[in-house]
Amino acid sequence: MSDAEVRIVVCPQCGGPSRYEAANVYRPFCGERCRNIDLGAWANEEHRLPDQTPQDDADFENTPLQ
Repeated sequence: MSDAEVRIVVCPQCGGPSRYEAANVYRPFCGERCRNIDLGAWANEEHRLPDQTPQDDADFENTPLQ
């Protein structure tokens, strides 16, 4: 991919342009600041991955043991 073909994506933090290439060590973020803001949000549990709903005890009663 040449410089003319560098993919520009939207920075997930600030919404600005971000060069999506190996030379951008912060990709998909536009820079270190946006990457650190996002990392801090994960550390503060502002972002979470969905958890599976726990099974009811009744589900275990009807499950054969192996």
